[in-house]
Amino acid sequence: MITFLIDGHQGFCVMSNFYGVLEKVFMANADKPSLFLADGMWSYSDLVDTVNGLASVLQQQGIKKGDRLVVQVEKSAENLALYLASLRMGAVYVPLNTAYTDRELDYFIEDSEPTLFVGKDSRSDVVSLTLDEHGKGSLMDSIDDASVVPDVVDLDDSDLASILYTSGTTGRSKGAMLTHGNLHSNAVALTDCWGWRKDDVLLHALPIFHVHGLFIASHCALLNGTPMIFLPKFEVHEVFERLPDCTVLMGVPTFYTRLLSLPALTPDYVDHVRLFISGSAPLTEVTFREWKEKTGVEILERYGMSETIINTSNPLDGERVAGTVGFPLPGLNLRISDSEGKELPRGEIGTIEVSGPAVMKGYWRMPEKTKEEMRQDGYFITGDLGVQDGEGRVSIVGRGKDLVISGGFNVYPKEIESVIDELPGVQECAVIGVPHADFGEAVVAVVVPDKDDLSLEDVKSEIAGSLAKFKQPKAVVNVAELPRNTMGKVQKNILREKYSDLMD
Repeated sequence: MITFLIDGHQGFCVMSNFYGVLEKVFMANADKPSLFLADGMWSYSDLVDTVNGLASVLQQQGIKKGDRLVVQVEKSAENLALYLASLRMGAVYVPLNTAYTDRELDYFIEDSEPTLFVGKDSRSDVVSLTLDEHGKGSLMDSIDDASVVPDVVDLDDSDLASILYTSGTTGRSKGAMLTHGNLHSNAVALTDCWGWRKDDVLLHALPIFHVHGLFIASHCALLNGTPMIFLPKFEVHEVFERLPDCTVLMGVPTFYTRLLSLPALTPDYVDHVRLFISGSAPLTEVTFREWKEKTGVEILERYGMSETIINTSNPLDGERVAGTVGFPLPGLNLRISDSEGKELPRGEIGTIEVSGPAVMKGYWRMPEKTKEEMRQDGYFITGDLGVQDGEGRVSIVGRGKDLVISGGFNVYPKEIESVIDELPGVQECAVIGVPHADFGEAVVAVVVPDKDDLSLEDVKSEIAGSLAKFKQPKAVVNVAELPRNTMGKVQKNILREKYSDLMD
């Protein structure tokens, strides 16, 4: 039995399909706004009608429980409704970054083996429907021919709801398998942790191919029947203009650094916004302090990942400490461990490991990788290095892997190095992340050229068709050789330290 909230009251439902829980909330708030859009407003009744129509289309396309639905489209109300329709049908929703090139997309199609692909353009290797940034295309046109609305598919909490691909350090992307139980439990925990209110209005400017925008932000509003100001993307002046209309803003640190550049940002301008939340990348102490100085409000930083959704959060009430990510969510177990998984005393640095109802089921078709990153006692090894203080507050002090987080997106150096190493004139390269005032971290390629130095323009022009823009270097440094240890491994820590002020 699982719980849901209607008008602030807890109820019960025997259905384990997360959409079945949400639909009860939607119907209880049918006449209330669900999405404020550039060209109008959708009520919750409008949202349900669109979900029903799209569920009929999916049924016509042969989608059944457990079938994968791969989606690579721009953010729109129709895109959100498609995600909900996928849940309703018991399908497995596979969202992909719209910046991925065709070359990158080939892997995801081959690996996930979808029954249906929805994108801006059709593909020849899989049954396809189209959906553009305006919510138009053959997907929506097909609703006219779809008359029978299928029932909400009955599921177990352990049934898959989504696969989120997160790149591996070897360059091969891993698909984190999230269940209906994972999504529901985390949404309930966040509703409680962040004190979601019936009068809340979420300003949503995040992409919805990512755990942050699709699950963390959207689910809080949907589970409580509250509206979202649904912007296609983050544009600083548009977000600033809509701040007076919201009570909650969720964003990545880049949102806040760009808003801080606006002279009109004052305490009076944001006095009705009760909560500013930041995640997906580390929030610097400088940004934390400057935001408080300029607005009088402290940003609430939290910590999560694709495999676990949200792990920790700074408190709604109480002290929010700059440079920390707060306390474990209710129902989540967190420990700081050594390499063998043995818990370390408070105050010692080690690997963050978590267990609980929101931890993924495993990696899609990668049992060995799942075994590597899941302890026998159920704890997931995050790969992040952290420390807990005496109160249990968590600080992330580094990463065990060479992950770069730029503008809230995960960038794995090995994938980029493999592409750059193939370029004419490149002997070898190492990709690192360095501090960047706007993006948090910037991707930098340290290159050993064969003869002539390579410029940033040289590299970017060669890799433009192979890598998404957010993965492309923002600087190229030419060196005679890369620093290595006695085992021949490149010492990226030396490179990061040497070029730490490169983007200043």
